[in-house]
Amino acid sequence: MIRDDTEALRTAAALAEEFRPGASGRDARRELPRAELDRLTATGLLAVTVPAAHGGADVSAATLAEVFRLLASADASLAQIPQSHFAYVNVLRQQGSPEQQAFFFAEVLAGRRFGNAQSEAGTKHLQDIRTRLVRGEDGSYLLTGVKHYSTGALFADWIPVLARAEDDLLHVAYVPADAPGLTVTDDWDGMGQRTTASGTVELADVAVPAAHVVPHHLTFTGPQLHGALAQLLHAAIDAGIAAGALAEAAEFVRTRSRPWFESGYDTAAEDPLLIQRFGELDLRHRAADALLATAARAVDAARADLDDDSAAEASIAVAAAKAYAGSAALEIADALFEVSGTRAALDSLNLHRHWRDARTHTLHDPARWKIQHLGRYVLNGTRPPRHGLL
Repeated sequence: MIRDDTEALRTAAALAEEFRPGASGRDARRELPRAELDRLTATGLLAVTVPAAHGGADVSAATLAEVFRLLASADASLAQIPQSHFAYVNVLRQQGSPEQQAFFFAEVLAGRRFGNAQSEAGTKHLQDIRTRLVRGEDGSYLLTGVKHYSTGALFADWIPVLARAEDDLLHVAYVPADAPGLTVTDDWDGMGQRTTASGTVELADVAVPAAHVVPHHLTFTGPQLHGALAQLLHAAIDAGIAAGALAEAAEFVRTRSRPWFESGYDTAAEDPLLIQRFGELDLRHRAADALLATAARAVDAARADLDDDSAAEASIAVAAAKAYAGSAALEIADALFEVSGTRAALDSLNLHRHWRDARTHTLHDPARWKIQHLGRYVLNGTRPPRHGLL
């Protein structure tokens, strides 16, 4: 059990250092990080957002964001796996009944992991959810559909499934990973985030008791932070990728790069042009971290006093952090080769994993729409919509 924010941060920092040495090899071999995820779970870190009333540490959003940033700086794939876990713990916090909260929070405290079966392929758009919950005469449900990009599902004890009931309203069904009719396939072949096992979940008339179904649609009927918290963790992953790429670039230049012959210096690290470029990249990295911290504080402030205005401020702050961190991660991961030289391009070194991870992860949702909402908010005072991605 982790007792407080300080212990959560200390644990995350120690795990990041533990996971960092093997991250490149796991990516190169596409070796799924089962042992590392079990190690992370065993520390109690996945239970830190369980409310204090249920025995959890109930850490702040600022702490949770920093936990993800630290983990992603070491292994971006590993950091992404529990992102949905925390999102669906939050669903229970917002809309779970007292009985559901008591049961599922106890599961999380006991080390059970939530996965994710949310996105669908081939539909009209992201919100066109076609997975269905059909209620039977006894009040239970049958769940049918196919989900893609199901990060965490392969490693989960429970798989939260986003589905529409017969009234077309969104619900989340919490399904045990070994439920009859549920199949998880490790068919993810993305160029980046290679070891997240973000594959396919198929549901064929999976029986779900009513006690395991949460009315997620109610989350969006009033001020909410579901989207802000989920997006904050994505921003933290991008900021972590930026930090990891910058650290590896600096280490490479210090220890392996040769100076350009025209510089007149004995080492690449003394080259004033490289020093200038590293200063520019560090500014990007620091700005990403600062925006992430600002966004996290806005989420915490809104949680303490939630209304339309505070929810909007939190969503806008997170949108800014996510848009900036994504671009910073891409620039720094690309510049790693610029500053390191030709040798850095050797496939055997696998330095391109930072760019591949950044490019893949930043496709999660388009930054251009976050910029749109920022512009509308600052120019016309238009609050962002309540759809779970802001």
